[in-house]
Amino acid sequence: MGMIDNDWVEPLNVEFRKPYYRDLYNFVREEYSKTVIYPPADDIFNAFHFTPLKDVKVLLLGQDPYHNVNQAHGLSFSVLPGNDTPPSLVNIYQELHDDLGCDIPNNGYLKKWADQGVLLLNTVLTVRAHQANSHQGHGWEQFTDAVIQAVNAQDRPIVYFLWGSPARKKKSMLTNPKHLILEAPHPSPLSAYRGFFGCKHFSKANEFLKANGVDPIDWQIENI
Repeated sequence: MGMIDNDWVEPLNVEFRKPYYRDLYNFVREEYSKTVIYPPADDIFNAFHFTPLKDVKVLLLGQDPYHNVNQAHGLSFSVLPGNDTPPSLVNIYQELHDDLGCDIPNNGYLKKWADQGVLLLNTVLTVRAHQANSHQGHGWEQFTDAVIQAVNAQDRPIVYFLWGSPARKKKSMLTNPKHLILEAPHPSPLSAYRGFFGCKHFSKANEFLKANGVDPIDWQIENI
């Protein structure tokens, strides 16, 4: 695992020293040694490498990484260039188009968002190839809860996108009155029509940031 070496170290160092994390580390290391795991080990912590804690403006919470070859690279909902855009991200792009007029790009690579302060966090950071949710319940959830708590403790305006019931269950952790919580059904084709489409979360986030003197996010992903 590529070690975290920016300002995330301070809130997360205490997690690295806990027994659950030692067990998680050993489990993940063994999994990588005996089967195909995504993302590549050096990409597990990319969300933290690309978006330092001091720069977080929006936290977009996913579940676990994509589990097909060459898709996952450590950012929730994002896939590496050269892949088809996954169905949930297709719906995210459609909502962006309807909400802000963004053109729908030919790729699903969301690093541009991460570079602007969108923390693209999954609640579980690794997965076995072709086995969705296969690394749930091994300790990642405790680790990413600590991440969410570190963001909640930031004394500045931050927006949370909680899409789908697993993400919405984290709402009770979000107690900072300076922050904005936006909830909707998951953008999956199974649920997007229940209220994700038309939620206007992207414009609401930018309006909140601008109202609080923070530069908004440029949500347009360019074609590759």
